[in-house]
Amino acid sequence: MNENILNPHYSELPESYLFSTVARKLADYKASHPGAEVIKLGIGDVTTPLVPAVLEAMHKAVDEMGERSTFRGYGPEQGYGFLREAVARGEYAPRKVEISPEEVFISDGSKCDVANFQELFSADARVAVPDPVYPVYLDSNLMAGRRAVLMPARAENGFQPEVPHEKVDVIYLCSPNNPTGTVLTRETLERFVSYALKNGSIILFDAAYSAYIRDEKLVHSIYEIPGAKHCAVEFRSFSKTAGFTGVRCAVTTVPKELEKLRKMWFRRQSTKFNGACYIVQRAAEAVYSEAGWPQIKAVIDGYMANAAMIREGLAQCGYTVYGGEHAPYIWWKLPAGEKSFDFFDRLLNSCEVVGTPGSGFGACGEGYFRLTAFGETAATKRALERIRDRLK
Repeated sequence: MNENILNPHYSELPESYLFSTVARKLADYKASHPGAEVIKLGIGDVTTPLVPAVLEAMHKAVDEMGERSTFRGYGPEQGYGFLREAVARGEYAPRKVEISPEEVFISDGSKCDVANFQELFSADARVAVPDPVYPVYLDSNLMAGRRAVLMPARAENGFQPEVPHEKVDVIYLCSPNNPTGTVLTRETLERFVSYALKNGSIILFDAAYSAYIRDEKLVHSIYEIPGAKHCAVEFRSFSKTAGFTGVRCAVTTVPKELEKLRKMWFRRQSTKFNGACYIVQRAAEAVYSEAGWPQIKAVIDGYMANAAMIREGLAQCGYTVYGGEHAPYIWWKLPAGEKSFDFFDRLLNSCEVVGTPGSGFGACGEGYFRLTAFGETAATKRALERIRDRLK
């Protein structure tokens, strides 16, 4: 094969994706320690089954697919009207944000959408990405040949990334943040919206964990900030909200105020995407039903109880922790000088507990370690007991 035809920018990526590295290290450990009971608090995968209202809707949709009169083939690439309406009603109306169904696009995952949206921008668009943050923002732009300006978010500034000191075209924000578990303040978001409006920039706002925010006074949607509809696209996910990590469904909202961008995203999706599964979309619609939302909230409450247990358990052991109050992630500050991948190995070997090294989320993540609250409660409790008794 002529390697000159390959995209040269892939060679500029880290050798492997963060979570692939974690999975490989875990597999190697299990191979050399047969029968080990490893507790996984690393990858943010859910463990609670789908709620009854969602399952009922899914079963009904399956039955519809077995009848000629209700069978469906290709659906609209932007999503069925019933789900787009439910999202506008269930996600935005409670926050007093006016979003029409036409501004809502349904997909099979926000990871895909966040990674794919960069295709709408020119190759020389300047991008700003928080550090630390979910790796897909940076990696997808590196694949396209773009360089990114990093916006450090450290404990000293409350993990609030600073507005770029130079002009950038595209800004990624994530709130509640993955991995730090902290929420961007209204003041921070106002500064970013003001910057974007002044510079003609676009904010790509990842709100995948907004359902975990406990304080209703905190910002759940970027569109709660005046002017944001003129400069921001928002991504939402059913994965962590409703346990759809294995079912796959998500939302991208592009306001009519960004009409050209909205039409471009419609064109992109029409060309490269055939729409999310009808059965899944009916299941997602049930999330916002009278029966569904209380059931969803109960599951989220359970995960947040795990988060509180992790926070309190680590604090009792004398560690400094952040997050876990409005997000399912705990950001664990490591002993001074210890590298996060070294700590991964130490935690696995001494406690048989898996987390995620902070450096995998960016240079500012070095010296930290992420734990998730998505494990089963009993297993999470055992993990903390091992950390208390074995980690020296």
